Amino acid sequence: MRFTVCWLGLKSRAMPLLRLLFSVLLIGKGDSVCRLQGSAQPPELAQDGDLVIGGIFSFRTGQDYVTNTFQSVPEVRKCKNFNLREFKFAQTMIFAINEINNNPEMLPNVKLGYKIYDNCGTMDILRAALALVSGLKGEIRDDNCTKAETVQTILGHSGSRPTIAFEQVVGRFHIPVISHFATCACLSNKKEYPTFFRTIPSDYYQSKALAKLVRHFGWTWIGAIAVNNKYGLNGVAAFVQGAQENGVCIEYSEAFSSSDPPDRLQRIIEIIKHGTSKVILAFMSHREIKLLSTALYKQNVTGLQWVGSDAWITDHSLTDSEGHSILVGSLGFTVSRAQIPGLEEHLREDFWENTFDCSLNETANTQRKPCSGFESLQNVESQFTDVSELRFTNNVYKSVYAVAHALDNLIKCEDGKGPFSTGGCADIKHIQPWQVLQYLSTVNFTTGEGERVYFDKNGDSPARYELVNLQMTNKGTMDGITVGIYDASFPESHQFIMNNIPVVWGNGLTEVPVSVCSESCLQGTHKVLQKGRPVCCYDCIPCPAGEIKNQCMQDACIPKAIEFLVYDEILGMLLALFSLLGVFVTMITTLVFYCHKETPLVRANNSELSFLLLFSLTLCFLCSLTFIGRPSEWSCMLRHTAFGITFVLCISCVLGKTIVVLMAFRATLPGSNVMKWFGPAQQRLSVLAFTLIQVLICILWLTISPPFPFKNLLLYQDRIILECDLGSAVGFWAVLGYIGLLAVLCFILAFLARKLPDNFNEAKFITFSMLIFCAVWITFIPAYVSSPGKFTVAVEIFAILASSYGLLFCIFMPKCFIILFRPEQNTKKHIMGKTFNNDIHH
Repeated sequence: MRFTVCWLGLKSRAMPLLRLLFSVLLIGKGDSVCRLQGSAQPPELAQDGDLVIGGIFSFRTGQDYVTNTFQSVPEVRKCKNFNLREFKFAQTMIFAINEINNNPEMLPNVKLGYKIYDNCGTMDILRAALALVSGLKGEIRDDNCTKAETVQTILGHSGSRPTIAFEQVVGRFHIPVISHFATCACLSNKKEYPTFFRTIPSDYYQSKALAKLVRHFGWTWIGAIAVNNKYGLNGVAAFVQGAQENGVCIEYSEAFSSSDPPDRLQRIIEIIKHGTSKVILAFMSHREIKLLSTALYKQNVTGLQWVGSDAWITDHSLTDSEGHSILVGSLGFTVSRAQIPGLEEHLREDFWENTFDCSLNETANTQRKPCSGFESLQNVESQFTDVSELRFTNNVYKSVYAVAHALDNLIKCEDGKGPFSTGGCADIKHIQPWQVLQYLSTVNFTTGEGERVYFDKNGDSPARYELVNLQMTNKGTMDGITVGIYDASFPESHQFIMNNIPVVWGNGLTEVPVSVCSESCLQGTHKVLQKGRPVCCYDCIPCPAGEIKNQCMQDACIPKAIEFLVYDEILGMLLALFSLLGVFVTMITTLVFYCHKETPLVRANNSELSFLLLFSLTLCFLCSLTFIGRPSEWSCMLRHTAFGITFVLCISCVLGKTIVVLMAFRATLPGSNVMKWFGPAQQRLSVLAFTLIQVLICILWLTISPPFPFKNLLLYQDRIILECDLGSAVGFWAVLGYIGLLAVLCFILAFLARKLPDNFNEAKFITFSMLIFCAVWITFIPAYVSSPGKFTVAVEIFAILASSYGLLFCIFMPKCFIILFRPEQNTKKHIMGKTFNNDIHH
């Protein structure tokens, strides 16, 4: 038995039983007849063809608020507010179909036709979709069914809500639906919408992009308003999920519809007025945003930054609304712009005929008078003919070509390579929509602009957006300026990219607006959540002493990092390396002197004091190591006392050598007997006496107020400096001052001996060494006082090493050079010189 698709019109709930019985009897007799119940509305635009594509575009988008009682069949409601963008969509569909019909390489010997409806309102859009399914014939029988009335595919609608409504119906008849603008993520569900495709990305990706956008600008406190349908509610739900993953909180989330009573909109206005968020996400269509912006404008609600969905962010009709100035500076993602060659001429021709009510085609069957040619568009401007911003219009163009490629592949199918069972192909004389559906799912082609068009398993297109910023033009209109891109095919960290074009912010702000529930906590404080409020709302409570805010989890305090000079860091390694190098060089020098201790040069320079000086220098290099590492009670006492005693021992030896040189010079004079007053015993006693004084000072320091480890909490807010407190500053400066006193005394005596004969060059070397020593420690004082934290210790180590190296190199290196490389000069004759005859030794 054969059945014909028919549409049973909406009737009252009490359907007469006789009519139902009559229908059953007809079927029982085997009569294949289908009668159209009621009258079908003819399409607004139509063209006959071998294969017909349907389209639904709402040229007029506004309706008066009406409450249906459903006690009678609802009539088609009158639409108002002509929408040029929707009309441009329809004309683009016509242009693409005519372009395909004129292309001999695509669909040869097949003419495409179209039926385009301009219904508005979900109920009437559903009525139009059913008309495209059932056709216009009042009665269909076997004898008059010469051509299928059903369209092969339906293009549209721009809105998600009406698309959801009619797709669930036409999908049961396996008729493909391709939308250029319906972005609701719910439409990706193939179980509920098995025949749905779209040439625009799903709102799932738009919501993710919007979440990344608000996080990029640091907006963590957002208001959200949606249109009260699946498009708006699902879009906001996906945004909220993505926003929370990026640390963004939602202050309020409200929804309304353009058909709601006025008090519903007023309630949302009051919520915005009393809200503290300065950024609002508007996930709605151009109808709702116009109502919302106008109401806010009338009540003088300003100071808001709007983030919009693609359904309204580039709608040129926004300029016509009373409150459009509030939307200047809005940000939102939309599909990429494109160029369609030839479309402008097509639109201008159609616009010319509509503007001047005449016909440019004399052969066309029209009731309009022929155009005279004297008409002028010089003073006529319209967004309808503007092709500089073809975004969603290009989606319509791609939709038509997707259907054309599917039909072309179907017609050119080779037997055995088809998509159906056993590789079969469709009967091209009786093409069914379900067959077109099969080919449409495998469409893959590239447009003339180089854009690849295909559908994934959910019927979705690739997700790529441009971030646009609504700015006022010189013509007084709002234009969407591209300021960034979002491409879901890129790696996660590179999906959202801003370009260098300046952004205009809401209300003419010159800086990025701030929208946070609570300001970031300062250093030394941590978050404490406010009871009953989102996690973005908190109070800042000071951290306990010695603790700092956790940068990763700012709702808790953690102990501050403790910092001191360690061997693990580069600075500590370098200082330790130079310290050990000094020990090594000193030991090598000692070995050289020991191996040549009987030579005149070593004996002439007082070998006993020389070895004692080398020993003290070794201790000086080693004592610098006590300054590296974690300060403890013992290490703090050891480092300063060891430093003070070893350096006094060192300077005492140098002072003794200086006195020996002066005495030896005096002893060479006739009748002089001074050397017996400063022999070896006196030299040892002088070194011991000078050193014991420093030991006494250190004992008093350690007894009265010794150094101790100290945690410095004030120097830095983010870390603790563990250092050695001097205990008694007087003790430290007494130790340092005593060293300085001996150094100055040694320098003066060496300076006085500068006029000794050249062969007695010991005094010159001592002078140079003391000059370096004094220079280092004079510069040490300001550097020590001004250096922060562990660098204070580093400065002290540097001074110890620099002065030790100065003494080692100036006093011993020249002698080692003579011993090793000039042995001919290491003779008694050379040491004594021509003037002196006495042997100078111990």
